[in-house]
Parts: sequence; structure tokens; C-alpha cells
Amino acid sequence: MTSTNLSVPARALAIGAHPDDVEFGCGATLRKWSTLGAHCEILVLTDGSKGTWDPDADTRELVATREREQLVAANILGVARVRFLHAVDGELTVTRDTVAQVCAAIRDARPEVVLGQDPWKQYRLHPDHHAAGRLVIDGLVAARDPHFFADLGTHHRPDELLLFEAQVVDHFEAVDAAAVDAKVASLLAHQSQWRSTMAIDDGSDDELRRTRDEFAATVRSQLHRSNDTTTANDVAALAEQFKRISEL
Repeated sequence: MTSTNLSVPARALAIGAHPDDVEFGCGATLRKWSTLGAHCEILVLTDGSKGTWDPDADTRELVATREREQLVAANILGVARVRFLHAVDGELTVTRDTVAQVCAAIRDARPEVVLGQDPWKQYRLHPDHHAAGRLVIDGLVAARDPHFFADLGTHHRPDELLLFEAQVVDHFEAVDAAAVDAKVASLLAHQSQWRSTMAIDDGSDDELRRTRDEFAATVRSQLHRSNDTTTANDVAALAEQFKRISEL
């Protein structure tokens, strides 16, 4: 059964492996909700220290840069708070400690909706994305039940889980052009990732403008879809796609 548009939550928490993952996965949805009054937060699990193709890069400076970029991007989306777990990029693992940290973040943020990467996505290359998805699931289960990590705050059960980059899509969050523009702008705030992640190449001003425009057009094209007349729900032409899990 396909669904469209949750009620705007009072509080939402989006969890991603790296700086910019949340923006790719659900940036327009966060912008939509924050504009409508939701308190939105982001939890970034790794430090982004391997997010460059430059073998001579100062990784300590890269970590600081990526954190600054994440804060700028979050501000564009209207996100109220960004939390950083600071696990080493490329070395994120599902352990008792990392599950506890995600559990603590969920209990502290107390979101009605949690958004995260789908741990069951096939053919995913990056190991951190697998681990991040698993941590969302395991951290949420721990957060909801009082006898998991009983010393880490009062248990909290979210109402909904939306998984982005989903293997099976069954939920759409309709977004307008302003929310899409904010998504693009938030992604472009991650300038350290222009070359490696967004195929925005250095060069002349004209070349840089062209590749930035191509990236923006690609992001926008991924949000376009026709109305699905096979379902009872009217799916908007612009929407972010998720797997929805409501039995939490």
C-alpha cells in the first residue's frame, strides 16, 4: 500500500552516515516540515575524514570543514540542531557502544518521526551506509524499550520510521519547488564534496557554473514523478521517496 504525506511531526530526527547523506536522502522533506513548524534535528554518525580524492589532504582539517559545511546545510533546511557522533569515516560499526549512542540521541531528541538509511538496500557499496542503517534500526528499538540502556534517559517510542535510499519504496513526501531549491542549496553547501560526490569540477567560471547546474538538474529530476493512478493516494509530481515502517 502506497502512502503520501505524514502529518507534520512536532519533532523529527534524521540520521545519516556522513555529512550530506541526510540532505541527499530527505533534505526537501526536512525543509518542508521545518517551514511548517516542526523541530527537526540531524545526527551525523561519522566524521567525514575520508571524503576526498586528494591523497595529500589534511584529514583533520577536512573533518573541521565537513562539520562547518554540515551546519550551514542544516541552517538552509531550517534544522534546529545537528548532533555529531564522530565515528571514524569508513570504520562505522554496529557495536553496543554505537547502538547506545544512537539510542541516547533518539531519547534526547524525542522525535515522532525518525528518518535514516535503509539497511536492506541491495548492492550498496559504502560500508558506513550499511552500518548507519542498522544503527538506526537497533538504536530505535533500544530507545523505545525501557530495559535497554536504562541509564541513558527515559525511553521513547517514535511513531514512524522513514527509510531513504530504500530498496522498496512505499511512501512519498510531496515537496514544492521552494523545498527542492533548499535541498539543492544545502547539498551545494558541502563544497568539499563537489568533485568526489557531485561531479562538480574545478575549472573556469563557466565550467564550474555548468557542472553545478548539471548537478542541480540531476537532483531535481530525481524528485519528479507522475501521479500514480493505481493507488488511492494522489502522489505529487515532486516528492522524496521512502520505505515507511509504522509498527514500532
